[in-house]
Amino acid sequence: MSIINQLEIKVIGGELINAEEAFLLAQFNDKEKLYQAANRIREFFCGNRIDLCTIVNAKSGKCSEDCKWCSQSDKYKTGIETYDLIDSNEAYSQAMHNEKAGAHKFSLVTSGRTISNSNLDQLCSIYKKVGKESQLELCASMGLLDRDRLQKLIDSGVKNYHCNIETAPSFFPKLCSTHTLEEKICTLKTARELGLHLCCGGIIGMGETLEQRIEMGITLQNLGVESIPLNILNPIPGTPLENQKPLSDEEILTTIAIFRFLNPKALIRFAGGRMLILHIQNKALKAGINAALIGDLLTTVGVSMKDDVRYFKKSGFVC
Repeated sequence: MSIINQLEIKVIGGELINAEEAFLLAQFNDKEKLYQAANRIREFFCGNRIDLCTIVNAKSGKCSEDCKWCSQSDKYKTGIETYDLIDSNEAYSQAMHNEKAGAHKFSLVTSGRTISNSNLDQLCSIYKKVGKESQLELCASMGLLDRDRLQKLIDSGVKNYHCNIETAPSFFPKLCSTHTLEEKICTLKTARELGLHLCCGGIIGMGETLEQRIEMGITLQNLGVESIPLNILNPIPGTPLENQKPLSDEEILTTIAIFRFLNPKALIRFAGGRMLILHIQNKALKAGINAALIGDLLTTVGVSMKDDVRYFKKSGFVC
């Protein structure tokens, strides 16, 4: 019996695999067998439903942080549109449109290390209106928040909090110096203590090693994250990573499969950079993916929502 079959049986039996076992999987030569096993694990734990989330860029640019991949940092000249806070009517209209197009979840996303209390109050009023007039599950992504501000989100109807760890703990300090991974994890743990579900993933292709991608997957496993957005670096001109060499298709698919082995019950989500891998999108769906961000993704445009829903249904998923 191959190592893939052994570890597939272990995972389906309810045990978690460790970093050493994940590395053995990643080194297995027959990648198709790895992807197929990851797909069976996804089917066993999650079935064929695909979870669809939409996000609205509620506060754009002018970020004080120096994350090397990000177009929103004011440390880099990337030419993006900047604004302090989205108009509440515009945010509400987008939410209603997204629900009609097939979205299950709706999130307001703000740039910056954290959010002011006054801005938070305005966004909470949007959540209350959307929650009252739709069936959308509400999510938020607003940086490093303390207990009181997280509770305000809960009181306005938010069920899920998003804060990416971005990469492996051993690699994070090379990509950002203005905040730490420990601060992110503190926010996530506080959100969990308050009863929020966690949406937390990262970006692959920023110069990390295979071992560090596995390290990120293990960190997410230890946090018990319910939703893992797996971004592919889309190098932004003007950022320090603008010339970063892209990962190969095999490296991306292998990462997806390994993340499924490590986090068998999680929603592993297409996120930023999906336009770069449309040519292998079906393979990714058969290697462990079971969720997606749909619509316009922050500062880069994605596939139309109707096209996404049609494609996922054609691929055998229930939307």
